Amino acid sequence: KKLRQRAAYFVVMTWWLPLFLGCCGLYVATGNESTHEYQDGESITVWVNKVGPFNNPTETYSYFSSHVPFCNRAEHAGAQHDDVHFSKFDGLGSLLQGNNLVHSGVPIKFKQSIKDKQTDCVMRLNRESASRLIDSIRQKYWYQLYIDELPVWGMVGEYLPLSAETSHHHHDNLQHIDDEQFDYDQLTGKHIATYPHVFTHKNFSLSYNGDRVIEINLTSEHPVLIRDNTDEEQAISMTYSVQWVENTDIEFRDRFDRYLDFQFFEHQIHWFALWNSFMLVIFLVGMVSMVVLRALKKDYERISQERTDDMEAYESFSEETGWKKLHGDVFRKPTQLALFSGIVGTGYQVYTGTLLVILLAIAGKAYDTRGTVVTACLTAYAVTNLVAGYFSAQTFLTYTNKQDPDWKTAMVIAGTLFPSIGFVVTFCLNLLSVSYAATNAVSFWTYLVMLSIWAFSFVLLFVGTLVGRSTFMTCKPPSAVNDKFVYPVPLDRAWYMQPAIFCTLVGVLPFGSIFIEMYYIFTSFWNYKFYYVYGFMLLVFIILTVVTACVTIVSTYILLNAEDRRWKWVSVFSGGSTALYVFAYATFYFLTKTQMSGFFQTAFYFGYMFLFSLVIFFMCATIGYVASSLFVRRIYTDKFD
Repeated sequence: KKLRQRAAYFVVMTWWLPLFLGCCGLYVATGNESTHEYQDGESITVWVNKVGPFNNPTETYSYFSSHVPFCNRAEHAGAQHDDVHFSKFDGLGSLLQGNNLVHSGVPIKFKQSIKDKQTDCVMRLNRESASRLIDSIRQKYWYQLYIDELPVWGMVGEYLPLSAETSHHHHDNLQHIDDEQFDYDQLTGKHIATYPHVFTHKNFSLSYNGDRVIEINLTSEHPVLIRDNTDEEQAISMTYSVQWVENTDIEFRDRFDRYLDFQFFEHQIHWFALWNSFMLVIFLVGMVSMVVLRALKKDYERISQERTDDMEAYESFSEETGWKKLHGDVFRKPTQLALFSGIVGTGYQVYTGTLLVILLAIAGKAYDTRGTVVTACLTAYAVTNLVAGYFSAQTFLTYTNKQDPDWKTAMVIAGTLFPSIGFVVTFCLNLLSVSYAATNAVSFWTYLVMLSIWAFSFVLLFVGTLVGRSTFMTCKPPSAVNDKFVYPVPLDRAWYMQPAIFCTLVGVLPFGSIFIEMYYIFTSFWNYKFYYVYGFMLLVFIILTVVTACVTIVSTYILLNAEDRRWKWVSVFSGGSTALYVFAYATFYFLTKTQMSGFFQTAFYFGYMFLFSLVIFFMCATIGYVASSLFVRRIYTDKFD
């Protein structure tokens, strides 16, 4: 018995206790990064994230990659690379954003300054690596670091003239990249020859308030000329220094405010654009209430005056014109009902998910944590599959009965239409990322995780469909469908009444109410800005809803007055046509507001913008159909009342 006790004690002391202490030590080492509280002299981890050309924000590569021949501290210390530069899993949303955090190995301790230059590693350049480094400097490569969850940026190098002042040149983060021109002397009017220089010194300036890190700045200093077209190896020492400064003026909760561009997002033009959109809403609501309802009122008065008995009412049906003549066809089942129901259900899902993400972003700071918005979008999409199943089933049963077997097809379309298109686009972009060895590349295991999320959401879709079918209450339309005769669509119509042209014209006004906000969203996504004005986005979201509903109601009334019964699909494409203008504006933005180049960045830009426009299509299509459906049901109810 004593032998067994000693053996158990030996196992605990030699295996489980060190493992437990190691786990506790690991928790303490990484826990401060989540609590953001440090003791004097405690180590702070410096994470290197990614590098890439400044003009191509999506084209990013791992910090220790072949694109930029950075030296590493592990090689300098004679250790294994993974022992010093180990990776950090940062969540699914951050992974999908292309983040790749790797431990830099730079020892920084809380409140301990290092004024003298410390050698980080030695960069050894041969002809090939020097050529790659020069090419990265020519493309204005930048790199990103994270310290205590605060981002900081630096430039790899710069083309500078050969002069005594070059050694004192420096860059503060990414400030004034495009402002400095060393290839032209404005005083003499002569061109100056410039040569590639790499910044060899990183000067970290950190501020603290109590036991928390408040602010981080990185200055790239001491540029060194890179010799090319030579077989001689060039050894360049990469150094760093650390300065700590107390700053009691900034609270910890406000430390991320310095990354927010208040002058850009809260500019007077932004407020004016919101006011302009608000006035557009008032105008459209007034137009609907005054023009359409006034015309309907005249129709109702004429109907009530003409119908004095049943025989006159019967005769008036054959003499009616406009929308009144379509009473036997207006509630007819649309063609491709399963596809129609799937699109409407997907639109409900996208609309609800977008609203949830905006509200969550307003409730919390979605901009100060990597991958928060992407994670929120994935979660909202998975959860709102309940909404997609419910409303696709309700829409399907509105025009048929529960015995129709196509309800399964409608459910599958609602659950696979948008994900299948998104999968094809992202899979093609992922193949491109893998071929470029970019950080955007998604592994096979990540695809399995995404597939499991979709499978879970499909279960919710099935539950929502069953709930929608079981709770559906059969409601007869205001006018019965004529099963013996289908009213033909008039052929002698104006050119602008053709469905393709008519639907395209309707989308102008909804796009006009949001295109200013599109500029701010695109700029934040493609030009290194943090979008934080989600209150503005919520107002624009509401304005888009109202404007889309109003214009589709007006378009439906015009269509029915032209004796065209195909209002269901027309209302879907009328609202969804806003996406065409969004994609067209994205193309205009690419050509005029960015300096992106290369096949990789171009493919990612238009791939992402296509998916963004697709979201707008489903959302506005459902808004258009729902508004038109309520309008049509109301006018025919009043007509027969």
